[in-house]
Amino acid sequence: MRTAYDFSPLFRTAVGFDRITRMLNNSVQYADNDLSYPPYNIEQSGEDDYRVTMAVAGFRQEDVDVVVHENTLTVTGRAQNQTDNDSKDLLYQGIARRAFERRFQLADYIKVVNAGLEDGLLTIDLTREVPEEKKPRKIEIRGTAKLENKAA
Repeated sequence: MRTAYDFSPLFRTAVGFDRITRMLNNSVQYADNDLSYPPYNIEQSGEDDYRVTMAVAGFRQEDVDVVVHENTLTVTGRAQNQTDNDSKDLLYQGIARRAFERRFQLADYIKVVNAGLEDGLLTIDLTREVPEEKKPRKIEIRGTAKLENKAA
């Protein structure tokens, strides 16, 4: 059993941090859900490159949806009924092809560049693309004599 946390005291004097509030509230909400299916890895493959790999054995490409909306990456899987398994008498069914939905909060400027499904592994490649105007830039330091001439 998990204890619900009240984060409202943290946000009484904060303005414009709605996204952080939603993330904290969602983390408490998802704590009670089954987060072990499907298993996944998140790896950093470069300074600004990331990869999410999910084990979705038994799912076909048309069974899985990858959607990005407002800094949230949502991966949804809905297995279609297989007619060949319906004709067989299963003695044991250990392959879980149950429906799933997994959400990932993305940082600012993270873009999905590629998604692929091969050998039961869904890979989603992400990269951080910071606009030029948001990147740090070096400011030239001028001498005081140059500043005085500009002011006059």
